[in-house]
Amino acid sequence: MRGGGERDHEAMTPSKATVSAGLPMTRKWDPEKLKRDEQTLIALEAEPLVRRLRGYFRLTGPAWMQSAMTLGAGSAAASVVAGAFYGYQLLWVQPVAMLLGVAMMAALANITLTKGERAYVIMGRELHPSVAWLWALATVVSTVIWHFAQYALLGGAVWDLANVAGVQNPVDPASGAPATRAVETLVRFAGGLAILGINVYLTWNYGSKPAGIKLYETFLRWMIRLVMLAFLVVVIVQAVHGRLSVGGLVEGFAAFRIPDRPGSLTTILGAIGAAVGINMTFLYPYSILAKGWGRHHKGLARFDLVMSLFVPYVILTSLIIVGMATTLHQPPFGTTLGPEVTAANFKPVDAAQSLAVILGSSMGRIVFDLGFIGMACGAISAHMVCCGFTVCEMSGLEYTPSRYRLFTLVPAIGLLGVMMPSPIWLPVMASAVAFTMLPIAYIAFLILNNKRSYLGDAVGRGASRLGFNAVLLAAVLLAVVGSAIKIKSGVWDRLFTPKPPATAR
Repeated sequence: MRGGGERDHEAMTPSKATVSAGLPMTRKWDPEKLKRDEQTLIALEAEPLVRRLRGYFRLTGPAWMQSAMTLGAGSAAASVVAGAFYGYQLLWVQPVAMLLGVAMMAALANITLTKGERAYVIMGRELHPSVAWLWALATVVSTVIWHFAQYALLGGAVWDLANVAGVQNPVDPASGAPATRAVETLVRFAGGLAILGINVYLTWNYGSKPAGIKLYETFLRWMIRLVMLAFLVVVIVQAVHGRLSVGGLVEGFAAFRIPDRPGSLTTILGAIGAAVGINMTFLYPYSILAKGWGRHHKGLARFDLVMSLFVPYVILTSLIIVGMATTLHQPPFGTTLGPEVTAANFKPVDAAQSLAVILGSSMGRIVFDLGFIGMACGAISAHMVCCGFTVCEMSGLEYTPSRYRLFTLVPAIGLLGVMMPSPIWLPVMASAVAFTMLPIAYIAFLILNNKRSYLGDAVGRGASRLGFNAVLLAAVLLAVVGSAIKIKSGVWDRLFTPKPPATAR
């Protein structure tokens, strides 16, 4: 959770000015550096596009926090399922979802940076206090839901690593089935508790810069990079052996096809919900204020969202999808692992077989498991930071380190997810469920970004405003329709669809 070589959480004891302007776990920015950056940005506005972009590269930052939140269990699991069971067909989903999400984040940056006010305050005053409160509540609820998914993936990965090391449940000699799952339960909970303890220490001590935190964050980043590199090598090897379909790639990105198969819609909604979550929308405006950014940073904010969020996300998820598609996918639907393996019982040990072509079975499982643990841990710490801050904001409580630390534990109940039986499928389901809360934020951002009485000329004008609003409206419609589909399939149909009469015994 860092960007531009600088930490966004530099001290645990904030000044009052910082609390009113940005994330509470940051300290006051360097005014001299901020002034120099603003002068640089003003000068860059007159430069040609290439020089302007080159100058922006040195100043990017806050969107890396959003990358830490989104490159977690939801994105990873949705990509794994998409590639293994649908091949190239769902390659279009992740870029479209993130593009619409980035557009909404850009609108949020415009709203926030125009006057430098906190987003929660803006929404409560310019729309209604209940809208702001619902936005914050949905942020906390969705974060708790995702926490279960992160720990579910962690539990499956930890148990798979234990299997590689030779740890197994006792087996009943007569049936060959596990006699008890006590060993698995112990390993999963021990792994989950260890990771929770590390993340509690991490989120409670941001800014103190101990060597342990730096080592931990470095480990997470390199584990994610290792997975990205491994899948890149898989794709290259498959291409060299003629097993990569260029036509399939083009069609996967351009055809916008929805496979006619049960579960495909949940996978799509899960991928969209994992791309940009409502908790990201809450934390992002405070992270840019915490950097001291203002109206001159709007172009930089848009560039930052593209280069620090959109590009890494699309590259990583696409590599995973293509890697899984070229190794495990068996047309029309299914995997080379056999008909008994479905999306509902897909496990890390199954998914890790995609890396066997370059690393062998055991090493492939180790790299896969460690990389996905790194993704989940990065998201867990970001989620805890988000809750620690959001609960203070929505409760109207003045920030203190003790309150922040207490509220970071709100999503810790998700630790129970380590025992979920479907560690790959659960993050997809959790993202789809959390997606139902996104319209609350998207509709509010669309209205605020066009409220001239607040933003003045910052609402834009002419063709650029119409085009941008068209993208925002598409994002709103997708969020509303997706939420309606998920609510209907998950709630309405279960409550109101007539059930067949019970057969006589």
